[in-house]
Amino acid sequence: MEMKDRVVVITGGSGGIGQAMARAFLAEGAKQIVLADLHEDAVQAAANDIGCIGIACDVTSESDIESVVEQTIAREGRIDLFCSNAGAGGAGLLTDATNEVWQNQWELHVMSHLYAARAVLPSMIARGEGYLLNTASAAGLLAAMGSGPYTVTKAAAVKLAEFLAITHGDDGIGVSVLCPQGVNTAMAPKSLGDGQTDGIIEPEQLAQTVVECIREGRFHVLPHPEVEDYVRRKGDDIDAACGQLVGQVADRTRRNERYLNAQAIADEQPVRIVGGAE
Repeated sequence: MEMKDRVVVITGGSGGIGQAMARAFLAEGAKQIVLADLHEDAVQAAANDIGCIGIACDVTSESDIESVVEQTIAREGRIDLFCSNAGAGGAGLLTDATNEVWQNQWELHVMSHLYAARAVLPSMIARGEGYLLNTASAAGLLAAMGSGPYTVTKAAAVKLAEFLAITHGDDGIGVSVLCPQGVNTAMAPKSLGDGQTDGIIEPEQLAQTVVECIREGRFHVLPHPEVEDYVRRKGDDIDAACGQLVGQVADRTRRNERYLNAQAIADEQPVRIVGGAE
């Protein structure tokens, strides 16, 4: 899909990736961009700065998503591209994460994409044309060992996008899934020391990759090209890939123990490490 004269909706629109995509689409000749995000002040400020429309929207509310779609179609006549882009991290590694965290991550990273598809696909299918871009993460293709809820729900987001592409390809619907590693936004990793990213890129670089992949109709949008090789190697030998990640978890645990012990000494407070001594 070319961007010229297209009407685009971007959720998570006031964030770094959302704004960068909006600017890139406009540079390619998009007719109108609609930014949707949770906080009205932030999304209106971003929309005013870019020169587009801003709508407050909680993507975990199906009625909010429906309202964004209805308002956009009423104003512009159609939606050509829907970028379901909102996301956030969740506290907890795995079993220590609360049920609330797991549910919130599921609603944000999976159900929001489903709500968007359910709302926008009927009009796209009726026209025989449309495109969905769902933001997941490289964590959904590989694993981000710091957060089980994030990784698991991002993996589900990838599979949902795949199922949408298979189900609606004959309806004229294109689907891509965006799977970056570190991007210089509020969610960027604080350090590259854990080896889980091949560098933090700027949102503008990511946005250009998005434009190119949508133009070519590519399913995987990989702003960090190394990820493609990692996925291939994981598929070639899943046991070796899992074994390597086990080693990363052990290394992370040891680093955390050293950090906590150092903090305890600095604070003159005893700290209990599971499997170790007080």
